[in-house]
Amino acid sequence: MWRKRKKKKEKREKKNRRKMSLASSTLLLLHVPIHNKSTPIPSLHLHRSSLYKTITRKTLIPKFPNCPTPTKTTMVHAGNVPTAVSEAVRLIQSSPPTWQSAILSNFVIFVLGSPILVGGLSFSGIVAAFLLGTLTWRAFGPSGFLLVATYFVIGTAATKVKMAQKEAQGVAERRKGRRGPGSVIGSSTAGCICAFLSIFGVGGKAYSRIWELGFVASFCTKLSDTIASEIGKAYGKTTYLVTTFKVVPRGTEGAVSVEGTFAGVLASILLASVACLMGQINAPETVICVLASQIANLGESIIGAALQEKEGFQWLTNDAVNVINITMGSILAVLMRQFVLQNWWM
Repeated sequence: MWRKRKKKKEKREKKNRRKMSLASSTLLLLHVPIHNKSTPIPSLHLHRSSLYKTITRKTLIPKFPNCPTPTKTTMVHAGNVPTAVSEAVRLIQSSPPTWQSAILSNFVIFVLGSPILVGGLSFSGIVAAFLLGTLTWRAFGPSGFLLVATYFVIGTAATKVKMAQKEAQGVAERRKGRRGPGSVIGSSTAGCICAFLSIFGVGGKAYSRIWELGFVASFCTKLSDTIASEIGKAYGKTTYLVTTFKVVPRGTEGAVSVEGTFAGVLASILLASVACLMGQINAPETVICVLASQIANLGESIIGAALQEKEGFQWLTNDAVNVINITMGSILAVLMRQFVLQNWWM
């Protein structure tokens, strides 16, 4: 009987030694994350009783002080996801805007709005629009970006109005109205200049409001011109050449219609009102943007009727005329504020 007990005891001790050896081997193969290179690896001196308890729990992983277990490490990595999201939101909401927040915000918005962008822009046009959106966000924040987005949505919708009829008459925009980089740049040149002047603080804080006014006026001018042209092509009953008031076919350079002109005025009022509600301009400056846009559009019609497509002015393309048009609207708004509104109202 005594010998049998002794054999069982020796067998049990041998089994425990094998388990201890297996636990030590498992420990050597275990990846233990060390946050500090200077932190020493914990000692492997373990009591048999604690090791036995660990093994019976089917973990085979002894506990070490100050060393996270694999489960805890996984939880830390999983917790990084909401942390990264909250950090991204904080970056987007940073005030004043930074280049990082501008790029991240535009990336998110462009991904979410890709169906609308693809319908109104070519691929290269989307790239140009992304650069424009990034610059706008950096200069004027979310309100500036929203203004440009409003201009794009309304302008694209107007371009699609009665597209089949416009194509049949040969007056529709190319690529079914999908704008390329030339159109994006031509429509935003003055606004981009105002954005750069604001970013670099030209004229100091006193002029920051002026650059924002010029930015708003440039897009009011362009939207008014786009709506007047597209609605005039679709619904204009009689089209007149602005220089001679001679009746001409729809789509003639420099031609205007009552329906298109009225729609253009409403579009400039709408966009200027959006800018006013967002705090970019005040009520008197809203009136200035509308007036400046209509004067600039009249000047653009005169240039188109008198010079465009004439000999010696082949360089005067639609994109070039757009640059002249929005530049006039922006400059007129700034001059009217400085020399008329400031002395009379403010």
